[in-house]
Amino acid sequence: MTEEIIIAGFGGQGVLSMGKILAYSGIMQNQEVSWMPSYGPEMRGGTANVIVILSDERISSPYLKIVDTAIILNQQSMDKFEGSVKPGGVLIYDSNGITHHPSRKDIRIFQIEGTKLAAEMGNKKIFNMVILGGFLKEKPIIKIENVIEGLKKSISERYHHLIPLNMEAITVGMINIVPFKVEEPQLHH
Repeated sequence: MTEEIIIAGFGGQGVLSMGKILAYSGIMQNQEVSWMPSYGPEMRGGTANVIVILSDERISSPYLKIVDTAIILNQQSMDKFEGSVKPGGVLIYDSNGITHHPSRKDIRIFQIEGTKLAAEMGNKKIFNMVILGGFLKEKPIIKIENVIEGLKKSISERYHHLIPLNMEAITVGMINIVPFKVEEPQLHH
């Protein structure tokens, strides 16, 4: 089993921390892990992405041109990374701020209203955990108990009281991810 993932969005959306939680969760599951962040100099508001590789075998390179799964959180990232999903792969995205929805027919596409759901839960900071839950529903590659351990490792101890809220956000994401149907272009006569 090897899962190659890119998570991309604005800095400040929890892109890198979502990747870090996935990576630590993979370590808890005795997998080989690679976590390679990339972000613009602006940090918050600039684009950020992270490549995470989870594998049962040694990882030859942390750099990828094509991925099994893309988790897309803004339009710039959609424009940049929709094409890097392998045929038959998965694209998961939050529709908030997306004006050009994905159009590929050779991949499985899922939509999750992470921004809206996190706001409804009363904490916009758990947005990335809602998205992570959606990912784990479609790609159950990590056991939930290892996600809890990954959270403990990746967030500072003074925030450990928020782990139940984070787990609730993951559950909300699992329940609310929906397949996205690419529309056929309408032909006008």
